[in-house]
Amino acid sequence: MKELLETLAQALVDKPEDVEVSQIEGERSMILQLKVAPEDVGKVIGKEGRIAKALRTIIKASATKEGKKAMVEILD
Repeated sequence: MKELLETLAQALVDKPEDVEVSQIEGERSMILQLKVAPEDVGKVIGKEGRIAKALRTIIKASATKEGKKAMVEILD
């Protein structure tokens, strides 16, 4: 899932080399923290948070397929 989020985020931003994803894993859940360049934060969030919501939906669906729960945090 970490690779999936990283690939999706790199496709959205102007500086794909600055995309970092860290994963904090628990027993049945995980938190993925997405960090991008300051000027790319708006591109990852999108108008009214639509892109961020879409990213979270994709990751959540992928996690459900593996029997886990996942959350995506966008860090600035």
